[in-house]
Amino acid sequence: MTATTENKTITKVRTPGRPKKTIKRSDFLMVRLTLTERILIEGRAKNAGLKPSEWFRKAAKSTKVFPRFTVEETSWFRMLAGIANNLNQLTHLSHIKGLFTLAMKSRLYSNK
Repeated sequence: MTATTENKTITKVRTPGRPKKTIKRSDFLMVRLTLTERILIEGRAKNAGLKPSEWFRKAAKSTKVFPRFTVEETSWFRMLAGIANNLNQLTHLSHIKGLFTLAMKSRLYSNK
């Protein structure tokens, strides 16, 4: 293709083939899915008008992943579960023996 501008000839060189992409995706990440997960992802991608791989990339960029609990937090949950278990046992006893009897026994143990 040539164009003439004030006695100068400008030749535009055409490169054959598809234009180069600005972002080249060369790394692969293999993910195993169940059939249900695959159908879910493909359905959501179709509703969004995207290919499943593009939907997966966008979902990975925008999602929030919460870290697992720390050792300290896990010990707090165990302690809380123990307290809840004790309260449940006291409630069960109060239903069996009566609330007044349980209150009297609790006072005896707390005064010692």
